[in-house]
Amino acid sequence: MSASVPAALPISGTEPVETQPPVAISAFRAFLSRLNDSLRNSLSERRPWPELADRSTFSKPESFSDATLRIRKNYFYFRVNYLMVIGVTLAFSLIFHPFSLLLLLGLLFSWVILYLFRPADQPLIIFGRTFSDLETLGILVIFSIFVIFLTSVGSLTISAIMLGLGLVCAHGAFRTPDDLFLDDQEPAATGFLSFIGGAASNAVTATVPTIANTRI
Repeated sequence: MSASVPAALPISGTEPVETQPPVAISAFRAFLSRLNDSLRNSLSERRPWPELADRSTFSKPESFSDATLRIRKNYFYFRVNYLMVIGVTLAFSLIFHPFSLLLLLGLLFSWVILYLFRPADQPLIIFGRTFSDLETLGILVIFSIFVIFLTSVGSLTISAIMLGLGLVCAHGAFRTPDDLFLDDQEPAATGFLSFIGGAASNAVTATVPTIANTRI
């Protein structure tokens, strides 16, 4: 009898599978890219700081209405510089209170990691318990209320913003805007909240195609 030859096993060619980054990482990178572009565009509109601090342009306002008119004109001209002053005031206040800074950063990263950029197909699991999106949102809202209203973060943030607004209003009231070149139509929606809203909408526009392509 001839020895039986074992049948050859078919060998299928294996093609390298291209790994894609998680949806959360792709969305977060797109959000940071859009936010960076919006921030650069906003900073490009700032006025020279020597023009802001020119002492020859300061004078006492004649009346309260004159002061409010000066503040309005100076704001539309130095709006980016004023927002930077408020931001620096808030940053210094948080730096000198590291505990409040850590709480605020923890709150921010909690929203970013656990809710905003968490993939929809990956539920939140803590200590073996699975939390739905509604439960996660409720926990984050309760945590936000605790951090803002039951710690020093809320009072510190409000105090820093009020101090920055006081500096801005004092500068705008005492600086004569006669030498400023103002457009005929004052731009609308140029504040900090509109900037955040525009950056967020741009980030959502950029991340939706990324999430759709990754899930496909």
